[in-house]
Amino acid sequence: MSQEDVRHRVGYLVKQVQQSFHRACEERLRPLGLSMSQYAVLRALADAPGAPAAELARRTFVTRQSLRDVLHGLQAAGLVTVADRPATGRARPVSLTDRGRAVLEEANGVVLDVDDRMTSGIDPDDVRKLAALLTTCADNLA
Repeated sequence: MSQEDVRHRVGYLVKQVQQSFHRACEERLRPLGLSMSQYAVLRALADAPGAPAAELARRTFVTRQSLRDVLHGLQAAGLVTVADRPATGRARPVSLTDRGRAVLEEANGVVLDVDDRMTSGIDPDDVRKLAALLTTCADNLA
């Protein structure tokens, strides 16, 4: 298969879009003091309040070590708290602070704006179809 053929494969195009989306979001999140990884953790915490680190790592597609680094930065910024002791077992729940919720709300607007820019010029029905097709692709690989 030639290099030209690879550039038209769905997997290659998905990766290209993902990297462009990530880069555009990073640029727009920077003034809020967030990276895309930090945004993903805040978003995951809003979706699963009190989730332990292992669950957050799974939801944000990072290793537990990477998550530990991200959480440290979020804690230092006052955006999350980590319980001193586990609620059950060994996992210490992580929670958004009030400031974390406020920053997340602003960051959500940024990410949604980038998403809208990415799909501008595409008919809304086609955007829904694309989302459904990508969901099927992800499910096929799960």
